[in-house]
Amino acid sequence: MTEEQKIEQPTVAKADPADVEKNKAMAIVGYIVQILFFVPLVTEDGKKSPFAKFHANQQLNLLLFGAGAYIASMVLVAVSFGMLFFVPMLVWIADLVLIVMGVINAANGEMKPLPVIGGFTLIK
Repeated sequence: MTEEQKIEQPTVAKADPADVEKNKAMAIVGYIVQILFFVPLVTEDGKKSPFAKFHANQQLNLLLFGAGAYIASMVLVAVSFGMLFFVPMLVWIADLVLIVMGVINAANGEMKPLPVIGGFTLIK
């Protein structure tokens, strides 16, 4: 198999197991209630935790994607005079799938970026 034929897999950073156990709950809650993405950034443990910061970044990406895509879909429905009424539902389903993937990654202690939106680093 040549280099061109290999399929690139997303890089999964390894987190310290102690860090994961200490901050796993914060990482999971931020996916379920997305507006709480900032909690790891204001807690003492979260500020020091690469695991918590990584998932806070993923949650912020997810929040911005969801809000932007939902607003864009509503504009699209209005412009099409309701003909594309199903687009907001598709956005909701995509957001839900990404939430579930984020929760699974956080629960498994992985620092794996979400598909499509996970590559952006907004929080360092």
